[in-house]
Amino acid sequence: MPADGALDRGTLDALREGRHGNPFAVLGMHEEEGRVVVRAMLPWARKLAVIEAESGEIAAELPLQHRDGLFAGAIPGRDRPFRYRLRAEGALGPAEFEDIYRFPPVLGELDVYLLAEGSHLRSWEKLGAHPMVLDGVAGIGFAVWAPNARRVSIVGPFNDWDGRRWPMRLRRECGIWELFVPGLQPGALYKYEVVGADGVLRLKADPYAEAAERPPGTASIIAAPARHEWRDAAWLAGRGERNHRFAPIACYEVHLGSWRRNLAEGGRYLTYRELGEQLVPYVREMGFTHIELLPITEYPFDGSWGYQPVSLFAPTSRYGTPAECRAFIDTCHAAGLGVFLDWVPGHFPTDPHGLVRFDGTALYEHADPRQGFHRDWNTMIYNYGRREVANFLLSSALYWLEEFHIDGLRVDAVASMLYLDYSRGPGEWVPNIHGGRENLEAIAFLRRLNELAFGRIGGVTTIAEESTAWPAVSRPTSTGGLGFGFKWNMGWMHDTLRYISHDPIHRKYHHNDLTFGFLYAFHENFVLPLSHDEVVHGKGSIIGRMPGDRWQRFANLRAYYGYMWGHPGKKLLFMGGEFAQEREWNHDIGLDWQLLDDPMHRGVQLLVRDLNRLYRETPALHARDSEAEGFQWIDGGNAEASVIVFARHGASPGEAALVCCNFTPVVREDWLIGVPRPGRWLERINTDAVEYGGSGVGNAGAVEAQAHPMHGQAHSVRLRLPPLATLIFTLDARTA
Repeated sequence: MPADGALDRGTLDALREGRHGNPFAVLGMHEEEGRVVVRAMLPWARKLAVIEAESGEIAAELPLQHRDGLFAGAIPGRDRPFRYRLRAEGALGPAEFEDIYRFPPVLGELDVYLLAEGSHLRSWEKLGAHPMVLDGVAGIGFAVWAPNARRVSIVGPFNDWDGRRWPMRLRRECGIWELFVPGLQPGALYKYEVVGADGVLRLKADPYAEAAERPPGTASIIAAPARHEWRDAAWLAGRGERNHRFAPIACYEVHLGSWRRNLAEGGRYLTYRELGEQLVPYVREMGFTHIELLPITEYPFDGSWGYQPVSLFAPTSRYGTPAECRAFIDTCHAAGLGVFLDWVPGHFPTDPHGLVRFDGTALYEHADPRQGFHRDWNTMIYNYGRREVANFLLSSALYWLEEFHIDGLRVDAVASMLYLDYSRGPGEWVPNIHGGRENLEAIAFLRRLNELAFGRIGGVTTIAEESTAWPAVSRPTSTGGLGFGFKWNMGWMHDTLRYISHDPIHRKYHHNDLTFGFLYAFHENFVLPLSHDEVVHGKGSIIGRMPGDRWQRFANLRAYYGYMWGHPGKKLLFMGGEFAQEREWNHDIGLDWQLLDDPMHRGVQLLVRDLNRLYRETPALHARDSEAEGFQWIDGGNAEASVIVFARHGASPGEAALVCCNFTPVVREDWLIGVPRPGRWLERINTDAVEYGGSGVGNAGAVEAQAHPMHGQAHSVRLRLPPLATLIFTLDARTA
């Protein structure tokens, strides 16, 4: 190579065209043939000088080797490298700065080893963009996995989005490209310009970005280090008891963008701060124990509600900054509310700035569309068998649990992950190595996820949205289970909504829909969900499913909620359901809060509040949700009258509740019901109470058990069963 630093035509063309895969080999300072040579690619500069860092003296003026901005030359009188800066003159005047190609690697050898092995469980600290000090200089270290790319560059407004200027160094041991950029500050927009293995140039958002531009913008943002001072130490110390299967768990499921809007300012989103001021006290007053958030990992399309994310480490900027998101979660904890986050490891969208064909190959996804393409959602399926992909997803889960103090992850679309033939016909899927339909790699991933969550972080839980009969979803991995803390009971939801939508006169023919769920209610640690999925895509609202005239519709809904809160299983209700929103949910506008001016809607809200309070303070209604011993049929077979009665039991003999449901509009007078224990039974909930919008038929607050055998019990009570209503009694411990 010539002593003056000139490059051969092939190398020069590769640099100026942005095709060179190893810029550190030619750019920066090098010893060549006994001389020190410096090269820099600065398309905007007219003149360039090398400045000795210690003295500030000009060491050499570098000649322009090519009109596209390559400067190169030898340093007179120097035979060893030294610390230097560059001074350039351009259209905007002179500028002096560090040469990014003089700095050593960003990643240490141990990091490289762990990342290559797929076992770096805090990989978010190494990949992505992070403020750091390297060789005494402050700047930003970038690192991105793209093993098959021909070239990767950092681009942004700081370099005119010109990928020729800051191409990165490839660490071939792990397939990661890295670069330290001195002087760059948090808050800057950036992307990676990737020349893929297929030769196509793509602009990609950073998979590990901790902040992102607000859609429709698609750039990543260099995040400032987290400086939020958490005040939830007491909460974290005790949350294991709040998330336990013995605990009362009543989730208020929320889409933050449409719970309420700021109508005074054009209907804009509420910020994380405003949500802390408005949503948190409302949920607390309503008696819920947890807020469950629809996904807040950054996503491009509002209509996906967050279920097609592109940045699994960035809280959506729709509502504020990552620091403000942390403060919102801290506010929840201060109010005694846990926070569950819907998390989506099942698939990702095909938006060009996202993960799809990230380095010109099927990197995060399977190459074969029979494995890698989700036809239901037109999304891509992660390749769970690739260790770097699994590590990426596991790190995301741990990131939210550790860095944002999330109390649990509700894992979306688990069924689609477990089955290779999910929503596919014959010949449209690839069997596993044993010829079966089970996705062995996804199963291993889910088990590892749960082992890490429960093993590394105290008190958290995981929840599976799993709609099939896959066994032992919420049983430990040590016994062959998937290891989740809980599982959504989708079968209960479908059966009971189908039942309650029938006219009462026909319900006797569908009694099995009401009772079938009790046959398997204790096979898993279940959550009973009335989720957002039940109020979209033409399904209408929950109140909209109720038959009859207006009074009967509300009475049916109140009776159904009473049955749900009395039924074994944790509870989940989507926002708006607590006051019987009439219309189908629309993610583009807030809920219809004006309905609370109507006594019927206000009555439903009061009922849900009182159900939550009773549920929380009554161990019989929650402590043995997952144990058959905590449930007792009293009368489950009276299809003709559409009446069911069951008892719930806590750990102590005096902890007992009685749930009586009448799903017809007929008042049942002198209805004899067996009870498991003698004593006084207090009528704690009557969904037909006047304050809830009912007719006021009831039992004057309490009934005394008599020594009259009924329903296989030695004692019984004589009740007035209100029309279309649920009664919940608890045993007065003073009389037990």
